[in-house]
Amino acid sequence: MSDPTPGQRGVAVQSADAALPDAGRRRYMSKADDFDVRVNSLAIEILPDWEPRVIEQWKTIKASIRSGLIAEFGSYASERKEENFIAIGQLSMSIISYHNALLRQVRNAFVVGSYYPALVGACALGERVLNHLILDLREFYVATPEYRKVARKQSFDNWTVAIDALEAWGLLLPEAIKHYRALAKLRNRSIHFDPGTYARLREDALAAVIAIRDILDLQFSTFAVRPWFIPEAEGTCFIAKQYETDPFVRTYFIPNCFFVGPHHLIQTLEPEMVVADKDDYGPGSWSDTEFQSLYKTRRPADLVQVPEVGRL
Repeated sequence: MSDPTPGQRGVAVQSADAALPDAGRRRYMSKADDFDVRVNSLAIEILPDWEPRVIEQWKTIKASIRSGLIAEFGSYASERKEENFIAIGQLSMSIISYHNALLRQVRNAFVVGSYYPALVGACALGERVLNHLILDLREFYVATPEYRKVARKQSFDNWTVAIDALEAWGLLLPEAIKHYRALAKLRNRSIHFDPGTYARLREDALAAVIAIRDILDLQFSTFAVRPWFIPEAEGTCFIAKQYETDPFVRTYFIPNCFFVGPHHLIQTLEPEMVVADKDDYGPGSWSDTEFQSLYKTRRPADLVQVPEVGRL
């Protein structure tokens, strides 16, 4: 038997969860599986009017990060590598999918000064993401005019066709579409011969890396304001009820979520996130607003009780 498609995996997860007697009182909680925020600490400016103790703490934090970068990328031209690392910015908190390791490889190429590999790699990753989105999701849209244009092919090198289809299906956020069209222009002039590439190599590489970073952040971030998350959930992202059957959310987010009630407890984050929750919240259902209110107003006594050892 062949493995189920990504969309089928999401449906299977939802079917199992729907069998719970209190399913109507639970929501899918997104979990941050992959992120790198070291650059945020490096970018903080240490001000002379800070308390000496705070200044020393931040100096120690920055020195530790710089030592880590040297261990990771080498001591040669370490200042330039740090500048490149900072220029790219942080990698977003993302679900684990096909893009995570490849984005880090693209970032790493730019950091060490391999600008053309970084440029080409960012464009290639953009194309790979487009292909995944079309191939994973097109069967949800067989009744649309766009389906006929993408139904038979097993890969897509015409970005315009792929982007237009995803835009028509509402699968890409408007800002992601904007970044994708900009990345397409970089791809066309960089991979298809343009002598001007040599003069603007670092500039184009940085633009391409940031474009694919932002596309992935917009679409796959687990900790952000996005249409599919319940708004104002106090630092935690829950899938809004109306989006649970959205093809994009069902395919990529649902298999990477915990199905929890408002009184769950995060026990550990490392080496992996572990969540404890009540066995049964009772029959019936809560609206997103009711769920959010219960989550925001919960008290320590409301939380599921677990042994003190290992509690976060």
